[in-house]
Amino acid sequence: MQILATNITSPLGATTAENYAAVSSGLSAIACHNHRFGIPEPFVASLFTDEQNAAMAIDGLSRFEALVVRSAAEALSHTSINVSSERTVLILSTTKGNIEDLERHSLPLRLSPVEAAQTIARHLGVSTTPIVVSDACISGVAAQVTALRLIDSGEYDHAIVCGADCQCRFIVSGFQSLKAVSPEPCRPFDIERLGLNLGEAAATIVFGRSDDSADSWHIISGAIRNDAFHISSPSPKGIGSLMALQAVAHTGQKLATVSVHGTATMYNDQMESKAISQAGLSDVPITALKGYFGHTMGAAGILETIVTATALADGVVLPIKGFTEPGVSGSMNLSSSKRCAEGYGFVKLMSGFGGCNGAVALDYGRRKVTLSVPSKYRLTHSVLLKPDGVDIDGERLDTTASGAELLTEIYKSHIGNYPKYYKMDRLARLAFVAAQLLIAADSEYEISYPADTAVVMFNRSSSVVADNNYYATIADADNYFPSPSEFVYTLPNIALGEIAIYNHFNGETSLFILPDNCQELRSTLIKSAFADPDTQRVIAGTVNFDSDSSFVADIATYHRVIVS
Repeated sequence: MQILATNITSPLGATTAENYAAVSSGLSAIACHNHRFGIPEPFVASLFTDEQNAAMAIDGLSRFEALVVRSAAEALSHTSINVSSERTVLILSTTKGNIEDLERHSLPLRLSPVEAAQTIARHLGVSTTPIVVSDACISGVAAQVTALRLIDSGEYDHAIVCGADCQCRFIVSGFQSLKAVSPEPCRPFDIERLGLNLGEAAATIVFGRSDDSADSWHIISGAIRNDAFHISSPSPKGIGSLMALQAVAHTGQKLATVSVHGTATMYNDQMESKAISQAGLSDVPITALKGYFGHTMGAAGILETIVTATALADGVVLPIKGFTEPGVSGSMNLSSSKRCAEGYGFVKLMSGFGGCNGAVALDYGRRKVTLSVPSKYRLTHSVLLKPDGVDIDGERLDTTASGAELLTEIYKSHIGNYPKYYKMDRLARLAFVAAQLLIAADSEYEISYPADTAVVMFNRSSSVVADNNYYATIADADNYFPSPSEFVYTLPNIALGEIAIYNHFNGETSLFILPDNCQELRSTLIKSAFADPDTQRVIAGTVNFDSDSSFVADIATYHRVIVS
């Protein structure tokens, strides 16, 4: 899959060229903000100015939607693809989408990323159903993996992959509650690092089927793995990142750099250093870009892929801004100076809440079109869980409770050994209980679940209940007390992380936010999970929680069929 065009829209510029020129000159948009968004504590972040926001505004669109449209349209202007073709798909990577509208009470209120994506697609002229990828910090890398699978399998010819997030009171206060925000510009991998800086941006890559007639950047592989350690802390040994790196490693590919997550938090940087060392990449120069842009969340994996590729094409590995002295135990090739690049190949690595880790490998040159053979799989068991009861393979389970109390009844009667259940939000409880019923049904037939089991879920309303619960802790200026335990569950992929942690699953965990009634697309995305050769089993289906009286989990187990 080749890169046809790119765009970065950030406080440093409105094009890829402008952003690269700024970074190459050592510029950063990270600054201290006092009372921004009505937050009582000062914070350091990379934010658009009022003038930049005004210049990007589009009538009828939210700030987030306008940002995405501006970025995607600029990238598309450098291509000749048919945007309205049924062979073109929009893949939107975001963690919180229009969440700032919740606090602004903006109208029309499009809090569901589905509605935002559909609005963006209409403005761009895309006719196919947009796909929203919401996998916390790895969303941008996960979106690229999704595009790779859909194009290489022949489902689409082109993919417009855009990642974006806008900062606001909701997000900044949440990271402050987690004690993860640095009071000064971040210092990735440095011994004096104090935490991350948030940032806002949009970044777009337009992908097409590989064409051997022209030299260009290609994504040659991608993988997602879960470390099954903790919903908000990475495995100290870097297990998830190591597995993702190993999955995209290619014998003979010389890496010019590894573009890491590099958030400048104590645990993330230490974890990545261990993964890099164990993967045998200690001598490869490291690229870490948070010191220029901050942590741009849904945009990060895409933005950092673009900047890294642009720098390598310019023959350089960019310096790590803010880095002075190593403060990690793993061996890494870190530098605060610009270095000459040796070769073009690189890996983009990301990690995020919910235990997720993702990596894509890129290279430059001519590559022939090689379509992967669609995997065959079979369904074994299914669970349908609604407020009025639960069916397993069409047979009603004997229960007495209804609504949200039904979930707790099922937990007590059929699981009962995981006290963390009572800390979960409603969406996570629903997904967890349904998955455990499914696994129990399979165990009766002596069907085992290996560590490489994948969990792929679809959702319509994201984490709407958790969002409102968290917002209640910051809505009143006189009773401002951001709750970290509420905030962490405003990332809907945490529900998948809970399943992975309990069952020790190290396979892929992916959450897609889609409209109702698009079963064919869901089937395609389930099938695409088997494009990863390590995936033998997938737990997949719809998990949506709107309220205590309106929710559904409709999931099933799929097993790879070996075709001789």
